[in-house]
Amino acid sequence: MRTLLPKYRSLHRVVLGFLAVTLLTAAASTPTGQADPARYLDDIKSLTTPDMEGRGDGTKGLTRAEHLIEKRYKELGLVPAGAQGYEQPFSVITGARLKSDNHLKVETADVRKDLRITQDFVPFSFSSSGQITGPIVFAGYGATADEFHYDDYANLDVRDKIVVVLRYEPSGFAEKSGNHGLTQHSQLITKAINARNHGAKAVVVLNGKLGDGEEDLLTRFGSVSGPENVGIVFVQVKNAVADSWFQSAGKSLKDAQDQINSMTKPASFAFPDTLHLSLHIDIDTTRAAVNNVLAWLPGQTDEYVVIGAHYDHLGRGNFDSLAPSQIGQIHPGADDNGSGTAGVLELARLLAPQRGQLKRSILFMNFAGEELGLLGSAEWVKEPTHPLTKAVAMINMDMIGRVKDDKVYIGGVGTGSSFKSVLEQAQKDSRFKIEYSAGGYASSDHTSFVTKKIPVLFFFSGLHSDYHKPSDTWDKINAPSAARLLDLISSVATQLANAQDAPTFQIVAEDKPPAGGGGGGYGPYFGSIPDFGQTENGVKFSDVKPNSPAAKAGLKAGDVLIQFGDKPIKNLYDFTDALRRSKVGDVVEVKVLRDGQPVTASVKLEQRK
Repeated sequence: MRTLLPKYRSLHRVVLGFLAVTLLTAAASTPTGQADPARYLDDIKSLTTPDMEGRGDGTKGLTRAEHLIEKRYKELGLVPAGAQGYEQPFSVITGARLKSDNHLKVETADVRKDLRITQDFVPFSFSSSGQITGPIVFAGYGATADEFHYDDYANLDVRDKIVVVLRYEPSGFAEKSGNHGLTQHSQLITKAINARNHGAKAVVVLNGKLGDGEEDLLTRFGSVSGPENVGIVFVQVKNAVADSWFQSAGKSLKDAQDQINSMTKPASFAFPDTLHLSLHIDIDTTRAAVNNVLAWLPGQTDEYVVIGAHYDHLGRGNFDSLAPSQIGQIHPGADDNGSGTAGVLELARLLAPQRGQLKRSILFMNFAGEELGLLGSAEWVKEPTHPLTKAVAMINMDMIGRVKDDKVYIGGVGTGSSFKSVLEQAQKDSRFKIEYSAGGYASSDHTSFVTKKIPVLFFFSGLHSDYHKPSDTWDKINAPSAARLLDLISSVATQLANAQDAPTFQIVAEDKPPAGGGGGGYGPYFGSIPDFGQTENGVKFSDVKPNSPAAKAGLKAGDVLIQFGDKPIKNLYDFTDALRRSKVGDVVEVKVLRDGQPVTASVKLEQRK
């Protein structure tokens, strides 16, 4: 399951956003029999072997998983439903790599020193590439925090200069904000965006003060979340290298940091004009070809029900790993989302004997690219292999393998006019305690279908401490309960396929804004849903929530946000940063591109409910 921006991204909001809690019991058996717990668990074991390499996008392991799924569909006699056989190929950005020509030189009046890559300095993976030379200035923690009446850039000229900043944030920020942890001003991406928006052309980050026994380590390249290109050269340098820079200004790094922390006031300054840095940063974006895997169970009409799950995971971990010290180890993803993938395969086995008997067809879908931003499902709704107008419902399974105390979460119940009655019928005599949500937006692939006004149901067994860690292993799967849940889902799918009338899509006015697109968790409420496909410049809206500030201002699905107040918007991180810096009640003039033409609108930001 996708964790969207740091974390746009929180699955906790999926759970907390579920509305009325109803204790219902069900035991659905379907006309084709019951799900087999042993067979289901064997599929999860197969999907999580070391050869699968954690099913990271762009890895050989993901290709092996793809072949396993395709082989199963062939054995069941299901019809290929991709653009090329069972496959629908598309390209994803998987990360970045350092090319050979990266250097940083320190120049004074009489000395020129070359720093060593990965030993003295390292670029961040989302840094711009390019050659930069210029004077340097110290901008404290690189923070502009209006809520704390604090600005490291106040009265400091940084235009076309190289800014040196400290990691983390001034003492007292967290306390003033009422949080126990660090605020958003400590985030590296926030420092980069803030420096860029102030006109700097490069940023150098220092670890600064270290704890007892803590080493002055450089951040591992690729381990920090960010956009493809943040729009500014961004590197980290070791304290020992920068000490001499402070000495040239008659200061020390320690004293400069202590001064800020003791006063909670900026202590920014310009280094002597004789001190210059010269950076040449060369970073290459890495891409990979991946495939959605799709199979068709023909019914009596060309209308169809989608049953889907993503089959990719984190590989050996990346910035989305919640066990950062274990990045490099295989993250097997047994629950996320081996459980959903095995669920699709088991439902395909149960339903395959009904070929030609169901009124509507079934489209089985296995998505790649979900962990990178719902990219596989976004690709399919953009380039559907069957007409979108014929899709009557989409059933998504993401993390269904760790049912505890018979509790299951079902989202999207309000998006289909008949869903409540269908679920009630399927739940008869079951032991499940169902917590359900009316809304259909969450951080998994069904969101892509909601934006196309297709009713969705999202099945989820809940978060656990192994989420996005190497410890998400097959032996922790509750196969008997997952099999019972698949029986329920099979009943739901069969009812939807055979119903006289297809469910009508319903717009749900949710109590809480969804996570993502400035809609959940970051600053005031805006109300857009982002298209997580790769936009070159700006943030494309896949949808706009009804009655939201964005909708009231006339913004629409398909608009590409390029300006928010006085801040340019190049990517989702820029949008998040700009929204965080706003206040409830602010009227912000935004600029979007609509069919390639600029459109301006005034959006009055609202309080989150």
